Amino acid sequence: MEKKMSLSHTRKVLAITAVLGVLISAEGTAGVDAIIKIDGSSTMYPITEAVAKKFEAAQKGAIKVTVAISGTGGGFMKFCGGEIDIVNASRPIQRKEMKACSKAGVKYVELPVAFDALTVVVNPGNTWSRTMTVAELKKMWEPAAQGKITKWNQVNPAWPDEKFKLYGAGRDSGTLDYFTLAIVGKEKSRRSDFTASADDNVLVQGVANNRNALGFFGFGYYMENQDRVTAVAVDDGRNGGVIPSVETVEDGTYQPLSRPIFIYVNMKAAEKPELQEFVAFYMKNASALVKGSQYFPLPPRAYAANMEFFKTKRLGTVFDGFLPVGLTIDDLLQREARFYEN
Repeated sequence: MEKKMSLSHTRKVLAITAVLGVLISAEGTAGVDAIIKIDGSSTMYPITEAVAKKFEAAQKGAIKVTVAISGTGGGFMKFCGGEIDIVNASRPIQRKEMKACSKAGVKYVELPVAFDALTVVVNPGNTWSRTMTVAELKKMWEPAAQGKITKWNQVNPAWPDEKFKLYGAGRDSGTLDYFTLAIVGKEKSRRSDFTASADDNVLVQGVANNRNALGFFGFGYYMENQDRVTAVAVDDGRNGGVIPSVETVEDGTYQPLSRPIFIYVNMKAAEKPELQEFVAFYMKNASALVKGSQYFPLPPRAYAANMEFFKTKRLGTVFDGFLPVGLTIDDLLQREARFYEN
């Protein structure tokens, strides 16, 4: 228990530090030869922050790496505006962001880093909805539910005649974008009467303190809080209720809430030797640090391919601005290989 509490506390402190990272003063970076600026997804933050700390230590303070959190959408705004070198992204770049980058002359390489399993959670006192179908989740989250579907028994007659309370990712979050598309079937199409926060601590606390609460966030954060919230087995109509785990993400059975997560690198910034060193360090150490952050690493060949893509300046995205649902790790690697061959 002490380890979990420590991890949660550490991530909360790091998240606050990340938000304040943009305020780093000249005095705070005195003696530093170079600075690499990263912003974006809160889901990707623990992985990239872990890489940044190890990289800084290896460089003995000569290179400073700042990692901030503004959400995937906020990160892409800064990235396409040329304000940062790398964006952390919990979804692929969207078409409007592609256009913004193109207009600003920002060229980039897309590097998948890991897989995440978005985890639906309930309060441990909830004994009735430990397994939920995608249709049941949709009934709770779709726009038509707002102000109308407010009780458990309206979703499933076997469930209690009690009001539920929903918690979800912040409205500029790639996590919310993905969850909405995967569950409701249409991007940005969701009810708005839920508690939204970019701080996963708020979501955990909300669900942990209310027997009738339901929320969702990344798998790593669920793992740190297993003693406070319970994961729901998701039934996509093919495999019955499936709990997120290493096995169910790797074999592709945890659907439709498994998803790839990324970094995008500004290729003009990548002309700087320090950024080249950082990306090489990231890919070399990604597997261990992804696992240490309690996400799912890609096979070693994926990180080797990423380095090849980076060195040969394979620009653009394999997703053409669309958000894929239902990808497995093998699907992602095949898509990457096809793009590279073309």
